[in-house]
Amino acid sequence: MDTTYDAVIIGAGPNGLVAANHLLDRGWSVLVLEAQPDVGGAVRSDRELHPDYVHDTFSAFYPLAAASPTIQSFGLEEHGLRWVHSPGVLGHCLPSGEWAMLHRDRAVTAALMDAQHPGDGDAWLRLCETWDAIGDQIVGALLTPFPPVRPAVGALARLPKVGGLQFVKEMLTPVVDLGRHRFGGVAPRILLAGNAGHSDIPLGAPGSGLMGLLLTMLGQTVGYPVPEGGAGMLTQAMASRVRALGGTIRCEAEATRIEVERGRAVAVRTRDGERYAATHAVVADVAAPHLYGGLVAAEDLPASTMRKMESFELDPGTVKVDWALDGPVPWKSEPPRAPGTFHVADSVEQMAEALHHVNGRTVPARPFLLAGQMTTSDPTRSPAGTESLWAYTHVPQEVARDLGEDPVTGRWDRDECERFADRMQARIEELAPGFGSTVVARRVLGPHEMQARNANLIGGAINGGTSQLHQELVFRPVPGLGRSETPVKGLYLGSASAHPGGGVHGACGMNAARAAVAHRRVRRVVRGR
Repeated sequence: MDTTYDAVIIGAGPNGLVAANHLLDRGWSVLVLEAQPDVGGAVRSDRELHPDYVHDTFSAFYPLAAASPTIQSFGLEEHGLRWVHSPGVLGHCLPSGEWAMLHRDRAVTAALMDAQHPGDGDAWLRLCETWDAIGDQIVGALLTPFPPVRPAVGALARLPKVGGLQFVKEMLTPVVDLGRHRFGGVAPRILLAGNAGHSDIPLGAPGSGLMGLLLTMLGQTVGYPVPEGGAGMLTQAMASRVRALGGTIRCEAEATRIEVERGRAVAVRTRDGERYAATHAVVADVAAPHLYGGLVAAEDLPASTMRKMESFELDPGTVKVDWALDGPVPWKSEPPRAPGTFHVADSVEQMAEALHHVNGRTVPARPFLLAGQMTTSDPTRSPAGTESLWAYTHVPQEVARDLGEDPVTGRWDRDECERFADRMQARIEELAPGFGSTVVARRVLGPHEMQARNANLIGGAINGGTSQLHQELVFRPVPGLGRSETPVKGLYLGSASAHPGGGVHGACGMNAARAAVAHRRVRRVVRGR
């Protein structure tokens, strides 16, 4: 059995598999170590709730993957991946019974908005035209190492066309104000705000506007595709490509230590006692707290790094509920297009309040839900006429209080998770009377269960650390480490804890792999001298 490789990659999540594919494309020998029984990280699917229903264990919809040049470049369709789409991209049922709807056809989206508030349709089309002019440069800047020189130059060249500094100001405007300034009706405002709510940036804070615009415009241009057959088909395709290129993947092989000699990472040890030498690089697709002072001993790191990690901030925890339904969701008013993704909040203001409570260590009485109708998106997920459904919401990492009538303490044991899931289910029941009677089976994954299934999801944090501005760019994961490079030579952080953060785009893994290749090239030049 080979025990020496050009690169050893810790973690077979999407970022680890992206790094492995890129390094194999460059002719490296690669070993991927995964602690779980199968690959996938937070991109997996299962039938454990009901044998006839496929549920995505964690993430489900992948607009960033569809927009990612990295993932698209791998030709994963040759390895079994097939993307499919729901009739409508995103829906939000309003208290009035009307629906805010995002459709891949911008004309359809605009017409629906204009019917609710005349003038909003034209305003929406103008926003789409602005994105057409500069959106690819924004995506490029977000998915490349910091500083993103080439995309920044491209964006500057196009800036006059989209309004110059006024556009920059809008990108820095909180999403609640961005929507209010551009639109008179509720629908576009709540769609933008709901998409901003996928991160933990407060809706009244800078950065939320860019997040909301990014995900909304991706929904408008590439949609929110899902892999046919389950989320796991995406990472299975990545793993298939790794193996086809000669890479090795070992599951149930938990890395426990990265060996460092003379300031360089030289090997990885696993819990079963194996040692795997890395000639050129170790790429760690692990959460930053598991790397610094964990896999890498504190004595192998600068004291300043350990001090900075003391202030590393996780994003909020998560409670996710999966349902197997014996019929479609019984909406009290049918949406104009059946949406794959839907959000649950009474209004923009109520959504902002709920997310503010979470950031303030308070469990909201009426949580903001992000949800998905998976059979609507992919008919292979459950028998005809049924629905594979999920919803999740964020909760504080540390609970100080709960505003609900049946309060939870933050222990998140089975009793608290089930009671909180009842609260989430009641939110859907308000919009779909009789929803509970369609439930065949239910599964609740609280913060502890999520971490047990994927160690990177510490306390149910799904984004590798807060997305707020004080821990992004050059501050991610800590000030001065805004790239994949670490204080240890030959060791690269390739997880969502590195820039640009969470989401299934592969940029963290690709940035780490490219840095490893570049540093090997530099070492060769130096030795040649």
